[in-house]
Amino acid sequence: MTALEIVVVGPDASRRASLVAALREAGYRAVGIDRLGDAARPIPGDAPDILAIDLHDPGLDLPRLRQALAPAAPPGVEPLEAVERRHIAAMLDHTGGNRRQAALLLGISRSTLLNKIRRYGIEPPARNPPR
Repeated sequence: MTALEIVVVGPDASRRASLVAALREAGYRAVGIDRLGDAARPIPGDAPDILAIDLHDPGLDLPRLRQALAPAAPPGVEPLEAVERRHIAAMLDHTGGNRRQAALLLGISRSTLLNKIRRYGIEPPARNPPR
């Protein structure tokens, strides 16, 4: 199995060199470059597997990078109920099914949470029995 090819991009030569050395020591094929425009050239063949970019580089055009990485079309509009349902389910998962704690974290009363759980058909995670 071939090692992953990683290109490290950043203006700070010492940070770049130490990261490249650590990656090589871990068994990766790593190359450091100082400008993003050179990222396609350092490793012959296909494009690198991973591109590590120093986002604090003053020469980096972050809005342009975000635009290049963003999908062509914005994500579809999601109904508020779907967002709320997902958030409540995540909070119940976070609290291990503790509805009182989930309600406190959500900033709603326990009875309101119970109504929303019924309304959205959310199955809270099973509580761990006390030991």
